[in-house]
Amino acid sequence: MIREYETVIGLEVHVELNTKMKIFCGCSTEFGAEPNTHICPVCTGMPGALPVLNKKVVEYALAAGEALHCRVNRRCRFDRKNYFYPDNPQNYQISQLYLPICQDGWLEIETGEEKKKIRIHEMHMEEDAGKLIHDEWEDCTLVDYNRSGVPLLEIVSEPDMSGKEEVLAYLDKLRTTLKYLGISDCRLQEGSMRADVNLSVRERGSKSLGTRTEMKNLNSFKAIARAIDGERERQIELLEMGRAVEQETRRWDDNKESSRAMRSKEDAKDYRYFPDPDLPELSIDRQWIDRIRKSLPEMREEKQQRYQEQYGLSEYDARLLTQSRPLAELFEETLRWYGDPKKAANWFLGDVQRLLKENALEPEQITFSPEYLGELLNMLDQGTINQPVAHQVFEQIFLYNTEPRAYVEARGLALVQDTGWLKELVIQVRNREAEAFEKWLQGQEKVLGFLVGQVMKEARGKADPVQIKKLFLEEKDEDDNH
Repeated sequence: MIREYETVIGLEVHVELNTKMKIFCGCSTEFGAEPNTHICPVCTGMPGALPVLNKKVVEYALAAGEALHCRVNRRCRFDRKNYFYPDNPQNYQISQLYLPICQDGWLEIETGEEKKKIRIHEMHMEEDAGKLIHDEWEDCTLVDYNRSGVPLLEIVSEPDMSGKEEVLAYLDKLRTTLKYLGISDCRLQEGSMRADVNLSVRERGSKSLGTRTEMKNLNSFKAIARAIDGERERQIELLEMGRAVEQETRRWDDNKESSRAMRSKEDAKDYRYFPDPDLPELSIDRQWIDRIRKSLPEMREEKQQRYQEQYGLSEYDARLLTQSRPLAELFEETLRWYGDPKKAANWFLGDVQRLLKENALEPEQITFSPEYLGELLNMLDQGTINQPVAHQVFEQIFLYNTEPRAYVEARGLALVQDTGWLKELVIQVRNREAEAFEKWLQGQEKVLGFLVGQVMKEARGKADPVQIKKLFLEEKDEDDNH
């Protein structure tokens, strides 16, 4: 009898908060600085240095808790998690175990047509460790403490996910939610969002959980998907051979597409947690929670629904426009200057997305003025420019925030409004391309596109193809009347 297995997955997601200062000191959290330039006695663990909690970290944690439907613990405290590692300067990490700030939340995901709630066990605040840099040329390992003390939220799910599709849907929804809140940029490639995957397998239908392993610090969706597939296959192979799965922490090597054991999986007792004696218990009053709740922005689901109702957009278009809060806000700002939501949406889903991809930019890096895009679209509707020119001008707006009307006038890109001149060009092309014109008269409609193109060529692009087509139709009517 062939045994069938099912996968059980829970995630621990570490998110760096985009505060300007670290969680317990005034050092900058700016990414990419020279090594060991954003450090002080507190974040390097010097004897006698005392931590002071950054209020903004608590506010960000409360916002995340509200958005993820968590219960906020109005009394919470910090604990010391004791372990030795070279990038951990104090030999302990300040975290939260016994009284975390938030618990018992949920996040709803969609996979295909299915919706599912993933339970969130808890969310706690903690400090990040430094970063080890392995120098193969010098055959040594260096430590950069710039990241030490950067504030983290650790969001721990229940083991409610059953495969990589649900895991990726959960991570994508979580990332979108946190970015909408403005509390983290969630850039996996920079390490500001990292996921640990806890995975076990069991025979299908079994109620008991299998032995889990943990894969640490996966920082791309592709790596996470491959790691899940690889670890599932490894565990099933062990069970089929009659061997036990060891509870351990493993490191996924994405280049080799395999994992290797790092160490046996620790439990809380191994870290000898105890309340941090340098940080008092945190008391969160109801008024503070209410202020945070009222300050939350319109979230993606609400915005998507409003776009469908207020602007008449399709569910598909509304979903794409709201995938990024900066993109959605730029779209709404454009509508202050241009009154057709559907046409504006087409430009955002077409040219804006294309140029973002071509220039390897994120929506939050867009610098052009929405007023300029609105002005460009008005010029297009008014017949001042044609579609090809509009696309050309928009590229200048996108890249250099160029004022469109001045750009068009300076380069002579406006359409010629002289109908008599266009009429002469239409007649010239008709006479020169008499055979093609005759085929069109006989019902070969595709030939009209060729004729219009010939006139556009003669006009050097400074004509409206709609107007040219209208003039050709007038020529046809005259022939029919004769």
